[in-house]
Amino acid sequence: MRITVETAVAAPIDQVWRAYTTPADIVKWNAASDDWHTTKAAVDLREGGAFSSRMEAKDGSMGFDFAGTYTKIAEHKLIAYAFGDRKAEVHFEPGPNGVVVRVVFDPETMHPVEQQQQGWQAILDNFKRHVEAKTS
Repeated sequence: MRITVETAVAAPIDQVWRAYTTPADIVKWNAASDDWHTTKAAVDLREGGAFSSRMEAKDGSMGFDFAGTYTKIAEHKLIAYAFGDRKAEVHFEPGPNGVVVRVVFDPETMHPVEQQQQGWQAILDNFKRHVEAKTS
């Protein structure tokens, strides 16, 4: 079973793509709740390239690294990556009112599927708000 989350972003595809793949943007939107933040991010956007981000509780009580390797890049269309023994794909589908961003990923076994879906959806919702704030 895989988990899917998605959002529609009212912005041009190049702006959506850039915000999803640029470390300076990633640290602004990559959090599932207001009490967490991403303190650093690195992107080597090519097949075989690595990515990483450091997510931490704002109170300093905990944090973790999220890292992996890009397995397929199709500019403005698809980013596929592996992280540990899991995989994910990010699909970008331009439409008349912006871009649908859909993330499909393998769940892990420590947390309930619903919790994982809610967390990844919250991050994607933050992404949408970040990009749309830059266009307005």
